[in-house]
Amino acid sequence: MKAIAVVDKNWGIGKDGALLVHLPGDLKYFKENTLGKVLIMGRKTLESLPGGKALPGRTTIVLSGDENYEPKAAEGARTLPCTSFDELMATLLSLEFAEGIDLEDDVIAAGGESIYKQFLPYCNEILITKIDAEFDADKHFENLDELADCGMMKITYESEVMEENGVRYRFLKYSRQTR
Repeated sequence: MKAIAVVDKNWGIGKDGALLVHLPGDLKYFKENTLGKVLIMGRKTLESLPGGKALPGRTTIVLSGDENYEPKAAEGARTLPCTSFDELMATLLSLEFAEGIDLEDDVIAAGGESIYKQFLPYCNEILITKIDAEFDADKHFENLDELADCGMMKITYESEVMEENGVRYRFLKYSRQTR
C-alpha cells in the first residue's frame, strides 16, 4: 500500500477541513499518481473534494462510522462505503481477488489524519509534497523524517524545488526500510 499527502514544515496537512494552500503542481502530481488506483479516504476528506464527490478515474473506498452514509461520485468514479477497518480490509481483498488489483501498488491512503494514522503501518511507499513554509494546521501527518533518522524510512526520490503562488515545495518519495 502507498500513501500520498502534502505537508508543511511541521507536517501539517489541513485546517478546518481544507488543504493548507492551493498548489496546481501538487494537484497534477496527485492526479498522475492516483489515476486508475484505489483510494482510501475518510468521509470528511471526500466531502472536501470538488462537489463533495469522489474523483473520476479512481475507485474510492470511504471509511465512515455512519452506516447510512452514501458517498457521492463524479462521473467515471466509483465509491465503496465502509464502516470499519475490518470491512475496508475485506473490501480490498475482494477487489484483489475479483479485479486483480495489486494491494502494494494500486491502493493509496489519501487522507485525512485518522486514515493516515490507521494505514501508515501498511504503507511501503509514501509520496509527500513538502512545502517550505509553516501554516496554522489543525491536522497532521506523521513526521517521516524522524522515521528516516531511526532507519525505518528512507528518502528514495527528491525533486527539484518548485514555486507556485509564492510557495516553494518539492516532491519526495519515502520508502519503508526492512531490517
